[in-house]
Amino acid sequence: MKIHLPDKVIHIIQILQNAGHEAYAVGGCVRDSILGRIPDDWDITTSARPAEVKALFGRTIDTGIQHGTVTVMLGKEGFEVTTYRIDGIYEDGRHPREVTFTGELREDLRRRDFTVNAMAYNETDGLVDAFDGLGDLKRKTIRCVGDARERFAEDALRMMRAVRFSAQLGFSIEEDTQAAIRQMASNLCQVSAERIQTELMKLVTSPHPEYLRLAWENGITAQILPEFDRAMEMPQNHPHHVYSVGEHTLHGMMAVAPEKSLRLAMLFHDLGKPLCHSVDETGLDHFYGHGELSGEIAETVLSRLKFDNATKEQVTKLVLYHDYPMGETYKSVRRAASRIGPELFPLLFSIKEADLAAQSNYMREEKRRSLEQAKALYADIVNQQQCLTLKDLAVGGRDLIAAGMQPGKAMGETLDRLLELVLENPECNTKEYLLTQI
Repeated sequence: MKIHLPDKVIHIIQILQNAGHEAYAVGGCVRDSILGRIPDDWDITTSARPAEVKALFGRTIDTGIQHGTVTVMLGKEGFEVTTYRIDGIYEDGRHPREVTFTGELREDLRRRDFTVNAMAYNETDGLVDAFDGLGDLKRKTIRCVGDARERFAEDALRMMRAVRFSAQLGFSIEEDTQAAIRQMASNLCQVSAERIQTELMKLVTSPHPEYLRLAWENGITAQILPEFDRAMEMPQNHPHHVYSVGEHTLHGMMAVAPEKSLRLAMLFHDLGKPLCHSVDETGLDHFYGHGELSGEIAETVLSRLKFDNATKEQVTKLVLYHDYPMGETYKSVRRAASRIGPELFPLLFSIKEADLAAQSNYMREEKRRSLEQAKALYADIVNQQQCLTLKDLAVGGRDLIAAGMQPGKAMGETLDRLLELVLENPECNTKEYLLTQI
């Protein structure tokens, strides 16, 4: 098998080989190359000890030298070069207490998580595949190297990585590996919120966000996102819906672009429904006020998982307003855009389209036409540069002061009233007219 290695990777490998050491590209870069994907980065494994690697290259960084990793800098690019190693006991569920360097490539590959990530390659020896990773790629299977329970005991996050890789690649998870996940999912409580966030985002923005169902089936979401488990257990007996709340959520995520805020908003947009469920006299389910509750859940979970404030604010607002009526008139669309904000308002169309795609066929065409009408009106509003916010008003605080008004609460209330006037009648947004209305 021939894999095209970047020139700089070949250069590093050849320098190590010329000095009498073994060296290979290893891990995800080999997997992705075989699959025809472009690797995000290139890692190199070698029999050379860290000090020997540092001596061979002019510029290196000790990124993880205690575990054998040195970053070799070639220009502005960095390449991690790691000595073959055998890991000791994992005391913190993430890092081995100590590592032992070894001269055997197979021993280094044995410690890796999944067979598809345990292949090495160089142009001299070709593909080194000690654990049938190539076979698992052909079978489209994620399988642990060796005993799955040992791999997950070493690092519990590997359970989430199994689901994430399956979602990114469209693979299934081998049954013994799944059985180990079901048995050991509670160990995820040992993993930091930041690491869980990273894996969750890779899953949510993958080509198959619906594989979150696999995380639910194997007990992972019960540990990291119990709010989703409640949604999976909540039916929706209503003409507008055909799925449970959880399945509707998964289908909504599939229907929206793989952008961080959009996928997260679809994940959270209905998670408040189990908390406000009611049944009317005809037996139909209702979820009054679920938008507000879902927004609260989004804010709570995103804070729990240590998301940045900008993401929390954007996602929470999209969730809060995902069901907000836009109407089919210029006036109603202007008011909706003003309330939600012109920065987020265009994203709300994507949320509503995905929400609609995950519903039943009941009144689908009517809903779609209404949404398309609102989109067309908003495009016209933007094209005409109509006023939507206070900063778009033809007058501001300085104008009111110049007209004799004192700064304070009354000034803010006056500007709000003028904005209301302009949202009703955009042609009134002139300085001359607005000053007559003070």
